[in-house]
Amino acid sequence: MIKSMTGYGRGESENEGKSFTVEIRSVNHRFCEVVIRVPKYYVALEDRIRKLVQERIARGRLDIFVTVNDLGSGSKTIRVDKDLAMAYYNALEELRESIGIDGKPGIIDLARLPDVILLEEVQEDLDRLWPTLGEAVENALASLIEMRSTEGQRLKEDLLKRISKLSEYSEDIYRRAPLVVHEYREKLQNRLKELAVEIDIDEGRLAAEIALFADKSNISEELVRLKSHLEEMRNTMDAEDQVGRKLDFLVQELNREFNTIGSKANDLEISSLVIKAKSEVEKIREQVQNIE
Repeated sequence: MIKSMTGYGRGESENEGKSFTVEIRSVNHRFCEVVIRVPKYYVALEDRIRKLVQERIARGRLDIFVTVNDLGSGSKTIRVDKDLAMAYYNALEELRESIGIDGKPGIIDLARLPDVILLEEVQEDLDRLWPTLGEAVENALASLIEMRSTEGQRLKEDLLKRISKLSEYSEDIYRRAPLVVHEYREKLQNRLKELAVEIDIDEGRLAAEIALFADKSNISEELVRLKSHLEEMRNTMDAEDQVGRKLDFLVQELNREFNTIGSKANDLEISSLVIKAKSEVEKIREQVQNIE
């Protein structure tokens, strides 16, 4: 099944006071590149997320954003450093006495001093949280793959139309090819008559020249390969695995065959058909770049 490499997916999951939201955006890339952005405390889970994604996605650059929300009492706690507060107090008392001023430091004054009161993250068990986060990743992947499959179907329909056009151009070239040698013979004979009206034409040499031209301009093999490549493209698009790389290779082969036909045919009409065909091949190439 053809899948686009462009898409978006979103998944959520919550459990044990935690809510995870995962968003995935994917664009074209030759390989599978996964870029993950998670809160600092969850960086240790990046490899698990990456492995989960790479099991489902073969190609594309995927930017993954993970958001975590606390649903319960929170994952932070306040710690008071009593020893440090007492040290501050004693230092302030010593300072007060040494300079002879009234007043004692109050609780608010002490609380504002550095590191007396600290807000700390509660250390959580990441192994326990992973199933919930993993479920959110799976949900986002399912949404992403559905979108990529829908877009892939549109790409397939467009590609099949363009392949049909290429088949038509190939058939037109096939019908035109035998006439090229015949017309060349007529042009050559007329030219010889114009240049040497009273000289007998050596039919043997004329036949040899025509045979040489026919051999140089023969495009039968290229047309056979073209037909084979186009049929293989149709079959490939019905395959169940990832087909992007194979289609890219076949597009290169199509372009090569049309280039060879254009250089060998030595015919204006065939050259015109080749130009039209190469334009379609280029459009196919652009579409194929977006297929997984």
